Amino acid sequence: MSTPEERLAELGLTVPTVVPPLAAYVPAVRTGNLVFTAGQLPMRDGALLATGKVGASVTAEEAKECAQQCALNAIAAVKAEIGDLSRVRRVVKVVGFVASTPEFTGQPGVINGASELLGAVFGDAGIHARSAVGVPVLPLDAPVEVEILVEIAD
Repeated sequence: MSTPEERLAELGLTVPTVVPPLAAYVPAVRTGNLVFTAGQLPMRDGALLATGKVGASVTAEEAKECAQQCALNAIAAVKAEIGDLSRVRRVVKVVGFVASTPEFTGQPGVINGASELLGAVFGDAGIHARSAVGVPVLPLDAPVEVEILVEIAD
């Protein structure tokens, strides 16, 4: 059976460097066998993949790609906290925020970008509960923000 990082490589992805916090918080916190990530923006190589509102200047497809990048950044935060992604026993919960126009109602489809990546990387352990919430604005005018909660093996 392949490891989460090998599955990422099969997708043409690697675990990025942890995105530095924008304010007074840390990227991830472990308590017991749970790891909570801070909200992750769609940063790649130090820049946002897109800015603006979904349903206006950002398409649903672009936002879905942003959600995938957010999940990848969350995976990086988890790895930095626990060392080995093979220790992830289960992705418990995903919370996704989509900065969107009032008439946009496709938030679940956008956050599928994160959910699908987590499923591909962690298999059955990547199946999770989830919230997909429309909001008026996110930090740095990002279109998407995602946080995850994972259970790890001791």
